Amino acid sequence: MCRYFRSASLCAAPIAGCVVLERLQHTGNRQAQDTRLLHSCIMSNCGTCTSGSLKPMDLYNSLTAQGDKVRALKSEKAPKEEIDVAVKLLLALKVDYKNVTGQDYKPGVPPADNLPNNSNQPSTTDDDDDFVDPWTVQTGSAKGVDYDKLIVRFGSSKIDQELIDRIERVTGQKPHHFLRRGIFFSHRDMHQVLDAYEKKQPFYLYTGRGPSSEAMHMGHLIPFIFTKWLQEVFNVPLVIQLTDDEKYLWKDLTIEKAYQYAVENAKDIIALGFDVNKTFIFSDLEYMGKSLGFYQNVVKVQKHVTFNQVKGIFGFTDSDCIGKISFPAIQAAPSFSSSFPEIFKGRKDIQCLIPCAIDQDPYFRMTRDVAPRISYPKPALMHSTFFPALQGAQTKMSASDPNSSIFLTDTPKQIKTKINKHAFSGGKDTVEEHRQFGGNWEVDVSYMYLTFFLEDDERLEQIKQDYSSGALLTGELKKLLIETLQPMIAAHQERRKHVTEETVKQFMMPRKLAFEF
Repeated sequence: MCRYFRSASLCAAPIAGCVVLERLQHTGNRQAQDTRLLHSCIMSNCGTCTSGSLKPMDLYNSLTAQGDKVRALKSEKAPKEEIDVAVKLLLALKVDYKNVTGQDYKPGVPPADNLPNNSNQPSTTDDDDDFVDPWTVQTGSAKGVDYDKLIVRFGSSKIDQELIDRIERVTGQKPHHFLRRGIFFSHRDMHQVLDAYEKKQPFYLYTGRGPSSEAMHMGHLIPFIFTKWLQEVFNVPLVIQLTDDEKYLWKDLTIEKAYQYAVENAKDIIALGFDVNKTFIFSDLEYMGKSLGFYQNVVKVQKHVTFNQVKGIFGFTDSDCIGKISFPAIQAAPSFSSSFPEIFKGRKDIQCLIPCAIDQDPYFRMTRDVAPRISYPKPALMHSTFFPALQGAQTKMSASDPNSSIFLTDTPKQIKTKINKHAFSGGKDTVEEHRQFGGNWEVDVSYMYLTFFLEDDERLEQIKQDYSSGALLTGELKKLLIETLQPMIAAHQERRKHVTEETVKQFMMPRKLAFEF
């Protein structure tokens, strides 16, 4: 048993190489201290750490073992602090692996035998420490994830000004501020969707929500706000998947509680103003037993993805339940129009466009690989950046940590307290220094939040200039955010009051929508 951690699994496996954890930021932070202590435990087990001793295969084995430990801790529902320490160590190992091999670590793909040993090369910057998968987002940079590098890593395409201008020409509408500001920053096959639209060929929208709690937070709204805009400017059907089955498999929830969360989350989604005649919301637990087309597509995907592939994509281990291993096929199925026979009359050729956060992309890379093999069009995607936690952009908001998030159920007082107490500031230590040198808007969470929710471009630019010059103080910037969010959330709460159980049933009933196919 490690003397620093309750779980021996964190430090049981020796790692044959010096992991340079000093690159981790915020050294005064308890988690960083714990990470260094963990490093000491590993090094004492190793006993072979010398400069230049890093070997590709040793690092590969260590990375594989550490990845298994992270997943084991999550499945054991270990304390968040302990999981974070293990994840940071995993990130550091990935950076060392890339330094030594010149390649990104890929599960199930060992390094070649003839790779040079580059352990004496300078370590990479904190921007290379980004770790993104459907369950974890971590970065060493206070500015957040380097999305340009993520585009290269994931193989998607940047949403550039040319594409934004084309969307404006095709729709005749001013682009949403999420597009103008790079909040939706990456895509797959969006030009193909626009080509089809210009030829009067139909497409539909698909997005979703994993209902892990009764209350949603502001970050959960981002894909829905943008999807609503897309639906309105293109006038297309929308399907919204509530993956209550996923949350039952991953969380300590009963099936009944997971379904209850799905219904409560549906109320928040409906309160954004979606049109019941154009939108179908469904619970996996409820709908899959009713739809023959949906289940058939799930099985088709399952047949074309091997266990080795799903382990490589999602990092599953032999100890994961078979429900987790088969779940990606369920998230893939709504990408195919034949999953919704009431809406599309059994047509199989209608392309799907999926607005989602970039961490969901692994599901749809798998889907796009399978689609042509089962005679379906590949879904197109538009990816958003992450909505940062109040404590900083190193991670996304968490529904399990009330102080990391502004929830849709928060009172005006709670919103004010959370922002004033927890929102990470880019300001200087004293008023005098701030007036002289200005604040850093790139790391300031209050400014980041305003980029999401303040629609006036000129006002936002003026705030940035004033904060950078020192004319606007941190407290004043936080006050602007509070004054922006309080009425927005109050209005949402008022609309939600009018969403009845009967309204939810209308949205969740399989039915024909206001489109002809």
